[in-house]
Amino acid sequence: MRQDALRNRDRILAAAEEVFGEQGAAGSTEQVARRAGVGIGTVFRHFPTKNELIEAAFIRHFARLTDRARGLADTGSPGAALRALVREMIETGHTKITLASLASAGGGISAGAGKASRELRDAAEVVLRRAQDAGQARPEVTIDELYLLIRSLAQTSAATPVPPRTLRRAAEIVLAGLASPARG
Repeated sequence: MRQDALRNRDRILAAAEEVFGEQGAAGSTEQVARRAGVGIGTVFRHFPTKNELIEAAFIRHFARLTDRARGLADTGSPGAALRALVREMIETGHTKITLASLASAGGGISAGAGKASRELRDAAEVVLRRAQDAGQARPEVTIDELYLLIRSLAQTSAATPVPPRTLRRAAEIVLAGLASPARG
């Protein structure tokens, strides 16, 4: 694919994630095109149906967070990496929940979305384990427990608008609970 076509595709997917994350099924391909700064024909050349566009935006959401998690896993402070990843997953969780709902409307998520979800989970588990190994996260916390906490806040914020400040504070409370207790 040509460079300009790749850039257009990425802008379309970023716009789709925003539009459908904000508006759910009420979002339109026309709004996506406007936000991406491309014509509607360009959107349909890349994604012939709205469902294909939503599915691709859903997978992109996972891929972007997976790349972020992998990048954070290679940073100096494992605790800071875990905190940054958890914050981002909570703050973008409402978008993921909305996209998941739209993408699975036909009877479940696709194999591609399932694979992307597992890759994110694996990358997040590496970040969690690094923080635990460094003594910067409770050693007994499992990835399942961490995901439950993140998903709970994501589902709540997807169902009812939550002020950003409240969501940030809730994330800080979760992070405080994940931190290793002070050693005396």
